[in-house]
Amino acid sequence: MRYSKYFIPTYKETPTEAEVISHQLMLRAGMIRKLTSGVYTFLPIGLKSVRKVENIIREEMNRSGGIEVLMPAVHPAELWKESGRWDFYGKELLRFRDRNNHEACLAPTHEEVITDLVRREIHSYKQLPVNFYQIQFKFRDEIRPRFGVMRCREFIMKDGYTFDIDEAGADKSYEIMRRTYSRIFQRCGLKFKVVEADSGSIGGSFSQEFMVLAETGEDQIVTCSKCEYAANMERAEVRWDVDRSSSSRESLKPLEEVQTPNMRTVEEVTSFLSISPQELVKTLIFKTDRQVVAALIRGDHEVNEVKLKNLLAADSVELADPGLVAEVTGAPMGFAGPVGLKVKMIADNALKGMANFVTGGNKEDVHFIHTNTERDFIVDQFADLRVIMPGDHCPRCRGELQFKRGIGHVFKLGTKYSKPLRAVYLDQNGEEKVIIMGTYGIGVARTVAAAIEQNHDQDGMIFPIPIAPFEVAVLPLQLYQSEVVAAAERIYTELLDQKIDVLLDDRDVRPGVKFKDADLLGTPLRITLSEKTVKEGKLEIKVRSERTVSLIPLASASAVIIQKVKDLYGSAE
Repeated sequence: MRYSKYFIPTYKETPTEAEVISHQLMLRAGMIRKLTSGVYTFLPIGLKSVRKVENIIREEMNRSGGIEVLMPAVHPAELWKESGRWDFYGKELLRFRDRNNHEACLAPTHEEVITDLVRREIHSYKQLPVNFYQIQFKFRDEIRPRFGVMRCREFIMKDGYTFDIDEAGADKSYEIMRRTYSRIFQRCGLKFKVVEADSGSIGGSFSQEFMVLAETGEDQIVTCSKCEYAANMERAEVRWDVDRSSSSRESLKPLEEVQTPNMRTVEEVTSFLSISPQELVKTLIFKTDRQVVAALIRGDHEVNEVKLKNLLAADSVELADPGLVAEVTGAPMGFAGPVGLKVKMIADNALKGMANFVTGGNKEDVHFIHTNTERDFIVDQFADLRVIMPGDHCPRCRGELQFKRGIGHVFKLGTKYSKPLRAVYLDQNGEEKVIIMGTYGIGVARTVAAAIEQNHDQDGMIFPIPIAPFEVAVLPLQLYQSEVVAAAERIYTELLDQKIDVLLDDRDVRPGVKFKDADLLGTPLRITLSEKTVKEGKLEIKVRSERTVSLIPLASASAVIIQKVKDLYGSAE
């Protein structure tokens, strides 16, 4: 491809809207452009990288026995109501009505549709197992789209679905897909870790997430420095094995009401009372689909809403609005406390070791000091309720935990969808059995962004060669020199003949501009031809990830470049 005939609108400055490095560089390099919140247009070089990831996915999925299909993006509400997810999925599901007033939604995932297909077409054990997948746009109406293509509303996803006759077969299919995903990420040149994860709105008995290790990303993961424990933040267990309650009960102080005018936040209350956040207990009111509950957590901790939701076996959990808080506590937000509260109270395990702590007074501008459990209020249940944080120890071996950001899901679904949708088969004895399912997803554009998060420097992206927009950039510096142009054209043609994805920078611009753009685009191999080197019968070759620049003979340059491209592929895999 000739640069002058292509479309690569680069930015010199970092756009203010971009929060993380992948978002910044994808905008600067002309890979994406924002249409509206969480929705992006993929420009030519962005699309090239996306297509290369898709090709790797297809090759590995086909190698593993996957069969590609393409399903509709618009789903009838009846199908989602049949599975039970129409109301459960939440506001991320974009619902609408067509001209005939029929309810429908834009697909965030395709479990219902693929299960409907299978129940109509597969009826015998002889047709199983089967593994379907597709690569298609999805839409999830995220409340806070961020990080560019890492967490957007419309996104490209590879989603796959396995169907088996029993749990043993489903486990085998799951393991095949786990190995397949590992190969996909390895071929994309990414460092990743498989972690335990919460199944969320997809559901199922067990799930793991392939987290591409990067400093920024959609999710954060926790790994142990001593053992193999790893989990994402929603799933990570908090170890609590210190119970000081028996010794602390000897010095309980009388409950006392104090005025705290306009002091609502942890920071305001602790500063006003000259205490640490560890000496305060927050009382947070949550509304679930079944009940209203109070979650009690130490002032320096945060409630893990996924843990709370799972503990309550609720379909949804959300913080109460100011009106409900006032109704439950009798006070405005910021002054809720457990003393006298009439709703179910669940406390984090850390409260077992606390005495004489501060809580809200359930009156405006009032807090209690010297509050104690059992004497002043009764906790209905203690549980691991909080988000894990630096300083916590591994729940398995007490080793030091490391916190990393990741991007990345494989689910054992069992009969979550096949049972309500009646996807069944006849076994060898002619008996009707429910099909066992698994589901597997990869964010395609997220994979590109993950590669950038892992591979960049102050000058731009450093793409792994399997997913780079171009494998080689050829830079003739002096276009007024016919020898330089002729040499560049010859190498460009010879590389194209060998199926090398090459960009010829034939723009009449300063050399510095060409160098900066080549680095910004992250092209793995840069070939530079100047008046001086060509006269000497040589050219410069530089690997983007390395500092050194080498001179090679012009006569054998194409062969050297082709071999170097092969070497880079070998090192990436």
